[in-house]
Amino acid sequence: MARIAVIGAGTGAMAAAARLAVAGNRVTVYERSATYGGSVGRYARDGFSFDTGPGLLHLPAVYRDLFVKTGKEPLEQCVTLTQVDPASRHVFADGTAVSLPNASRAGVVAALDGALGAGTGDRWGAFLDRAGDAWDRSRRPLLEEPLRPDWQVLGRDPYPSLRQRRLLRPPRQAATVAEIGAWELADPRLAALLDGYALAYGLDPRHAPASAALVAYMQETFGSWYVGGGMRALAEALYERCVARRVSFVFGAEVVRIVEKDGRAAGVELAGGESAEADHVVLAAQPRQDLVSGQELWQEGDVAPSPRPGSGPAPGRFLVLLSLRGAREPDAVHRTVVHAADGAAERDAVFGGRIAERPTVTVMRPDDPTTRPDESHEAVTLTATVAPHGPVDWTDGALRERFADTVIDTACAAVPGLRDRVIHAEVRTPAETAAETGAEGGSVPAPALAGAGGAWLHPGNRTRLPGLYLAGGWSHPGGGLAHAGMSGALVAGLIVEGDGFRGSR
Repeated sequence: MARIAVIGAGTGAMAAAARLAVAGNRVTVYERSATYGGSVGRYARDGFSFDTGPGLLHLPAVYRDLFVKTGKEPLEQCVTLTQVDPASRHVFADGTAVSLPNASRAGVVAALDGALGAGTGDRWGAFLDRAGDAWDRSRRPLLEEPLRPDWQVLGRDPYPSLRQRRLLRPPRQAATVAEIGAWELADPRLAALLDGYALAYGLDPRHAPASAALVAYMQETFGSWYVGGGMRALAEALYERCVARRVSFVFGAEVVRIVEKDGRAAGVELAGGESAEADHVVLAAQPRQDLVSGQELWQEGDVAPSPRPGSGPAPGRFLVLLSLRGAREPDAVHRTVVHAADGAAERDAVFGGRIAERPTVTVMRPDDPTTRPDESHEAVTLTATVAPHGPVDWTDGALRERFADTVIDTACAAVPGLRDRVIHAEVRTPAETAAETGAEGGSVPAPALAGAGGAWLHPGNRTRLPGLYLAGGWSHPGGGLAHAGMSGALVAGLIVEGDGFRGSR
């Protein structure tokens, strides 16, 4: 029985902890805050409750597998999963709108043709076919296997961009998300749709490689799922599974140093001066070299933490949590995306460390009685991707209030009469994310992407310090609930099976 210390209690950390405990290890989780879940949080007031992190689950198979491998009760016995249909409604700058059905390629094509004009659906469908090719080519090495020593093979973009012929000039091919929109989708609304998928993950469409088409493919192919009681219920179920497998949790325990002995990780040191020995350490937080003294975690030629091309730190999330009087209309859509009037200006602001004048806003309106005091009220969450704390001072009260007003004004396109219904508005910014999760600037990690020479990959789950492993959104295969769950599975496999582990089959 090995002693394993896990730093952090986010979903990736708990996914690793549960699997390691089932394998017969003694696992202790050290969490700096007072609770588990990391970014998967909840805010409650006067009978209203809100997710403060992800609002929907994609690729639920990751967590189905986790619950099957760690106990008798499957995921659906621990939480209520419901497919959201339509998956999303989109309101574009020209006033047109379209609702996209959940996990139905034919339905999406028909909806786009009907709302945006004949031919738009076919162009989007052909794009998804190409994205599906990229998924098939890269899924296993990018998501299901530990990062390979020859990770440079992932530097080639798997997206099969169309060759655009030009008179008397060399043909061109899309290398970025923005170029796919301009050259292949050939409709500003379809381009905005694709940009919206990228922006929601904190990806800059101008620089993110064409392989970022995978995030749109993943959602539209495998569907969007709501967890009854909010996404926090998934974190609760995962925590309860860990406890049932005898994982120990220590809250309010900030790890300040990873202890080394004989050239390998041998435990952790806490802020209060206490130490705990361990045979393996799993760092499931934003990795920092200063946690280890005397040995480099990364060397030349490794994938190391670094800003993404063309931008500084990853962006964060600005949330407005609205307690509303009045019932939710029976035909209300769970998720509506109100796209920015000027996408280029928004990207310049978000990735240039400024505030966008008119952001893209996602409006979440779950039809869930547990989120509201009664049927005469409604809980609505508004989300915008924004520059992190630092370049923007998100502790400035006046700035927070002004931007919240902008976000609410934008959301009125999805919920007419919204302002007249507001009882209370709670604002959460990257400053709160930084304080609660420890992520620099309140940044939210993006998923790993192939292409661009590997510039969009995350550090591998192994480090140069034997016995120290990385899990969670800041390591391979990157951010997002599904990806965090995959990272936990990879770390558990590496510890239990050793360096011969090649991923799940």
